[in-house]
Amino acid sequence: MKQLNGGGAGLDAERGRFPYCVVWTPIPVLTWLFPIIGHMGICTSTGVIRDFAGPYFVSEDNMAFGKPVKYWKLDPSKVYSSSPNAWDTAVHDASEEYKHRMHNLCCDNCHSHVALALNLMRYDNSSSWNMVKLCFFSLLYGKYVSVGGFVKTWLPFVLFLGVILTVVLTLHLR
Repeated sequence: MKQLNGGGAGLDAERGRFPYCVVWTPIPVLTWLFPIIGHMGICTSTGVIRDFAGPYFVSEDNMAFGKPVKYWKLDPSKVYSSSPNAWDTAVHDASEEYKHRMHNLCCDNCHSHVALALNLMRYDNSSSWNMVKLCFFSLLYGKYVSVGGFVKTWLPFVLFLGVILTVVLTLHLR
């Protein structure tokens, strides 16, 4: 069993368990062109992944675009709620809400689902979580599950840039 180190108690990439984490995986073609854009989910206290995978559907432990390649470990002590089990309640309530929503790639999507969960639990005493903030924080604080996850995210983009550079140089040097 591969346990992830670096303060990741309970993280188990082989079993796909990421307690108290936001997880991320690439979206084919879209991530190849823009490597910071991908599919996001949020995990329960036991590491079960919940992600808004499409219209009126929130999956459990079966992310829409494959296993997570990146995770951002959050601190459950930063949940500002007096209710017991506030983390799991917020993840559940956000998931129930998104089971009644149409998916929109640009403005009501998987990032919005995660933002709602964090807003409901008032993570870091904030109720202003949104897609942009999550994208930025995930980029800044996220860790790759493995070298393979890094390669899966960045290699297509690097190859794409290589092709463009080759074409531009070939046409320019004629």
